[in-house]
Amino acid sequence: MKRTYPKHIAGIIEEAMSRAGLTDTLNQQRAAAAWPDVVGPVINRYTTKRYVDQGVMHIYMTSAALKNELSFNRDRIITAINRMVGTEAITDIKFH
Repeated sequence: MKRTYPKHIAGIIEEAMSRAGLTDTLNQQRAAAAWPDVVGPVINRYTTKRYVDQGVMHIYMTSAALKNELSFNRDRIITAINRMVGTEAITDIKFH
């Protein structure tokens, strides 16, 4: 008789997501959710919409000056988001 040991629920969910091929989608959703934590509440206040499509995060902003400032720091923001997610979920950010 084969003996099995208990697993953590997080491990079971990760395994199921991997089998279904949804790991990349889940990581991209985590990256979109990490946006407020990376940029802070003041900048997030000017964000109206955000989503990830095939590794590219699209951010809709209400302030043109802030959009321009963030575009200069694009690489740092991408690095911070990927660090929070734990994988290379984001390859680029487009500000609209």
